[in-house]
Amino acid sequence: MGYLLLSLLTFFLAADQDKPPVTLPNLPVQPVGAGDLLVISSTEAPELGRSLRVRADGTIPLPGTADSLHVEGMLPAQIEAGINWSLQQAKLYIDPSVSVAIAEYQSRPVSVTGAVKKPLVFQALGGVHLLEAIARAEGLSPEAGGEIIVTKKGSAGPLHIPVKELLSGVDPSLNTPLSGGDEVRVPEAGKIVVWGNVKKPGVYPVQESGRSSVMTVLAQAEGVLTFTAKTAYLYRADGKGGRAEIAVELARLIARKTPDVPLEPQDILYIPDNSGRRLTLGALDRIAGFGASTASGLIIWKH
Repeated sequence: MGYLLLSLLTFFLAADQDKPPVTLPNLPVQPVGAGDLLVISSTEAPELGRSLRVRADGTIPLPGTADSLHVEGMLPAQIEAGINWSLQQAKLYIDPSVSVAIAEYQSRPVSVTGAVKKPLVFQALGGVHLLEAIARAEGLSPEAGGEIIVTKKGSAGPLHIPVKELLSGVDPSLNTPLSGGDEVRVPEAGKIVVWGNVKKPGVYPVQESGRSSVMTVLAQAEGVLTFTAKTAYLYRADGKGGRAEIAVELARLIARKTPDVPLEPQDILYIPDNSGRRLTLGALDRIAGFGASTASGLIIWKH
């Protein structure tokens, strides 16, 4: 019987030694914050070993005591020193030799929202920059406008980063570094509805420069059809929940006898046929509602 027990004990000890050691992710060493997960271990006092998540107030419970230790903003080596010193002061251990490792960061979130293919929140570890954040979101969507808005934690105001210049790399400073608490938002491009007697009525994005005009959107709509009225109508939000009607001398504009008319996002440009009829209020509301809900660049109606 004694030989059997000894054999079993030897087997289980050998099996335990064959188990792979617990490994932690190879995370960059950075100051910890609320929500981060710490792993505490000690060869001198194994009973101190545990995993602790940093509380919302930046503290962790001090192992072996009822006290807490403020660790927010500290590096792992500083936390180790703080725990060792506190346990020695409490006369619980002479030399606990505590080690601290970071198992998980949750205190450095960067959010990427808006007109990207995959909005997400990730942890800004190891020196993240704006282009990497956009890449993690799988790039800009077709609805993206001409700028990216970056709001940095604690900053006075947001940064407006032009997309074209950022992607071209002409100004490396535009690829701004990101840290925990920063927000990246990609607004959709403004849209203009072109309706009526044109070859391709639809919803068209505002130009990258932020400027569009009657002539540019007519070019996007591939021009007017025959029997088009001499006067077009521009419907623009009046700031009171309605829309103002602006007459556009279309025939003179096409003949370049009058200056081009600038357009603004959410404008509706209506090109009537030679009957010259205007949009009714109900039709205008339907077109405006459709234009606001359209998420893909160009919609084509068949006559």
